[in-house]
Parts: sequence; C-alpha cells; structure tokens
Amino acid sequence: MTDLSVSNIPALFPGRWSRHYAASKLRTDPLYTALARDLRDARLPLLDIGCGVGLSALFLRAHGIAFPIHGIDYDERKILSARSVADAAGISDATFARHDARGGLPEHQGNVCILDILQFFDAGEQESLLRLAVTRVAPGGLLLIRSGIRDDSWRFKITVAGDLLAKASRWMKAAPTHYPAAADFQRILSPFGELEISPLWGKTPFNNHWIALRRR
Repeated sequence: MTDLSVSNIPALFPGRWSRHYAASKLRTDPLYTALARDLRDARLPLLDIGCGVGLSALFLRAHGIAFPIHGIDYDERKILSARSVADAAGISDATFARHDARGGLPEHQGNVCILDILQFFDAGEQESLLRLAVTRVAPGGLLLIRSGIRDDSWRFKITVAGDLLAKASRWMKAAPTHYPAAADFQRILSPFGELEISPLWGKTPFNNHWIALRRR
C-alpha cells in the first residue's frame, strides 16, 4: 500500500475483531496524536518498547513521519501481527522483534517510547527499565512514556479495571502488578533532563498521563 492514511490502517488487520480494535484505538485514544506531535520534527531513530501490533509505527507513517523504528514486545502474537501489517502497508525502515524488556534493551541511540506497559512491572523492575531506557536516549533526544498513574481518582480505579479486563480477555498476557505515581517519575527521571507530566486521557475514562523527558 503506497498511500497509507489513518482511515485505512484498520483494513490492514485480518479479522473483524482486530480491525475493530485498531479503528477504536485510532479514533478514541489520544496517545497516537501526542506521539506524532512530539516526534514530528525528529530525525533520530525510535525504539518502541512494548510496541504491540505496531499501531504507533503505522500512525507515524500515515502522518509522513519516516525515521527508522524498531519495535519490541514480549508477546510473539503481536510481533507477528505487527510485521504482517507493516508489510501489507509497504512500510520501510520499521522492524519488530520479540523481546522481554525485563532482560534488558537492545542497543540504540535516539528517541525512545514506553507506551502502556509499566503497570505490568513491579516497582523495582519499573525503575530499572526507566533508568536503562534513558541510556538509550541520545543527548537532546526524547523519552516518551504513556502510563496510568496511581492516585485517589475515579479514573485510576477504572484504569485498574480496564487492565484486569484485558487480562481476562487474553488481550494482555499478564495482569497489572504496580502503577507508578507521578512522584516516581520525578524522582527517577528528572536528574536526566527536562521532565513534563501531563494528563492524556482525552475522551477515555482512564487515568493515563504523558511523561516526556528531553535528555540533556
């Protein structure tokens, strides 16, 4: 497919459920717009930790953002889907590999994103991953994170329920383990550069936030 647009991304997926999932995510989730906004002028390669079925790469390409992307995810089914859909879309310079971030990260220097996976790591694993991810960010580059944040809000309760449902439906292979608080990101990441934390729930009920670190 030579003319990729956001509207024709869902049709690339096999099966009605997968097409519905992709269409719903792209229509309602502000994640992809935030990612494209922050990376629009980027030239550095992107390491996408927890890439899932490759929607981020597809969305970026649909917006003409064409730096190299390497996506990793520990779910082999999703990696196979990401490869298949990227091939169908005719995407170049986007690769996907099965990789468990608990065992380390591939070599990389550029921008890094960690999207919607931190809750499946315990507190120590989260800190280790964040500190390791910073070492993969080039000076002046970005570490972009979307995560549910632990607080007393009703949104947080719905976030937990949504993750439990994803596990029960077998969309996610694991149940949530630990949700970071905003203070955790401040403590771990602020020594490395300019850090901004802002709500990113859009029209969804979830307590998702956008954490952006510009490395010194």
